[in-house]
Order: sequence, then structure tokens, then C-alpha cells
Amino acid sequence: MSERLTFDTVPDLIETEEQLEELVSRPTQGLVDDFATLDGDIIVLGVAGKVGPSLARMAKRAAPEKRVIGVARFSEAGSKEELEGFGIETIRCDLLDQEAVAQLPKVKNVVYMAGKKFGTNDDPSFAWAMNTMVPATVASHFRDSRIVAFSTLCVYPFGVVAHNGWDERVQPRPVGDYANSCVGRERAFEYGSHVHGTPGRLARLNYAIDLRYGVLHDIASWVHRGEPIPIRTGHASVIWQGDSNAQILRCLKHCTVPTSPINIGGPEQASVRAIAHAFGEKFGKAPIFEGEEEPTGWANSTYQAQRLFGYPNVPLARMIDWVAHWVEKGGAIYGKPTRYEVRDGLF
Repeated sequence: MSERLTFDTVPDLIETEEQLEELVSRPTQGLVDDFATLDGDIIVLGVAGKVGPSLARMAKRAAPEKRVIGVARFSEAGSKEELEGFGIETIRCDLLDQEAVAQLPKVKNVVYMAGKKFGTNDDPSFAWAMNTMVPATVASHFRDSRIVAFSTLCVYPFGVVAHNGWDERVQPRPVGDYANSCVGRERAFEYGSHVHGTPGRLARLNYAIDLRYGVLHDIASWVHRGEPIPIRTGHASVIWQGDSNAQILRCLKHCTVPTSPINIGGPEQASVRAIAHAFGEKFGKAPIFEGEEEPTGWANSTYQAQRLFGYPNVPLARMIDWVAHWVEKGGAIYGKPTRYEVRDGLF
């Protein structure tokens, strides 16, 4: 039996990408237990992004007897073969092609990860097509499946950080084309769920942390380079990507009819200023701040997820240690800032 993701099994530091990939795809015992009673195989749509490969690999590790199928265009060389090396079946498909989607196998469990964020302002029509038209096509084709769809905290209006942000009862009030199109994605899946009785969940993800990107990597890089840290967005909810992967996959056992949102993120609204000072101590550099904290931001409550799944296994302090070591040693990066500090919705 492979090792489970628990507080007691995570290392003090992560040295290599191979070690990172193993850890970020390591299943929790809760996921293994849920998958043991989950009927059907799993298909992951949009598997080739930053998060998809680790999520698909985690699903396969949690239930080796299930088929796990990854669907994407696979435009990056080697990504298809890497997934296949972990026992994941792959299908090359442009999800904007409705005829191609119609040929996908109708498995019982669907994780929908496809979408467009960065560059939305350069071509908003493409972002709207990816974030609304594709979900409508998927909702129709997989009407007899369970569908857990990735969404974002950006669908919420800004909330008062001191009040712990919004829970799932708050109606979306998005800012900018990206967030509006994400509400469109949710509405497409909601419509399909209402019409066809499709069970589902809309996973409103906060900021998932991988050592090669993420809010903590952004802050650590600014401190390490001696660059000013924009501080108006003074707090962020962060969660280890392995924990968020496990919670989102476990949502397949906690679907509702009609589909409903669930916030996935850390248990706390972490202070950007405090995180920067923690990195400053690691690097021996005083952080430089630009501006002053605003009382509001994209903040939401993860109490519902905590009730279902418990606390994340990797605490904030451990993530800070990992990211600081990774940045200082010059570990591999994706070069894709989160833009968490953006407050006008323009991505």
C-alpha cells in the first residue's frame, strides 16, 4: 500500500521535482476510503494544466483498479506520455469541438478542469467560449454522470477579511470578464443539473500551493529579489495542492442534486505581511511593502469543506518552509504568477 498524505508523513523539505510530484499526488486515507465505495471510473477533462496531472495521478493511486482517463489537447510535448506512464489513459480532444466531445466515453465520474483565465482581457470571446460554451456541451454529454467542476473564489464579491469571508450561500457578484465567465460556467452546469438531474459540485478553489507557482511562491520571490510587495490585498487563503486535489476528488462522493458550490481552501485567511516577514527571516532580508492593506478582498469561508474533509494535512508553516527552500535553491518554476494581488478583475 502506497504512503498516505498525513501531517506525520510529509517531509521537512522537498529537494527534487520527482519528490514534489510524488507528494502532491499522494492520496489521503479519506480519499482512498471514499473511492473504495465510489462506483464507476473517472474522466478528467482539461487534465494537461498545472493541477491536472497531479490530480489524475492521485485518483489512480487512490483507486488503482479504476480507469482514470485524462482528456486534453496535449499541446505540450511529453505531457501525454508522462500521464500514460502512471497508468492513466489519455484522449486527445479539443473540448471546443462538440463533435469530438460527443465521442468521449460516458464514464460515471467526471472532474472538469478546463478553462481560461490569464489573457482574458486580450481575447475575452475565447475565455467566454471556454468558460461557458464548453461546460454546456460537457453538461449535456455527461448528463448521466456525476460532475465535479472547478470554479474560483473570484465569483464572489469582495468580503471583509475580519469576518472570515463569504460562505456558499452568498450569491456571486463578479468583477471583470474572467470572473463573470466563471459564473457562466457554474450556471451552465447548474442548468444541466436542473434539467437532467445530474449530481454535481462546483469547487470554488482558493489558492492552491505548489512550489513552482502559487501565492507563497509569488511572495517569496518578491522578498528574495528585494522587490516591493503590493500589500493592498493583504490576505489570502492558501492550501497545499495535494490537499485541494484530495478534497475536490472526494467531492465525487458528496455531490448534490441540483449541483451546489463548495469552497476549497485553507482554514485561515493568511496575512501577506506576516508571510513576507517569515520569508524575510528565512532569507535574511527585510521585506519591502508597497501600499497599505485594504479591509476587504476575495475571502471566503471553508467551513463546509472542513466539516466534510477535516483540516488540510499540510499546515501553512510547513508550506512556507518548503517554498523558501525551493526559491533559495533555485528550484524549477512555471513562471506564471497567480496575480492574487489584482483587485479590478482584469487578468
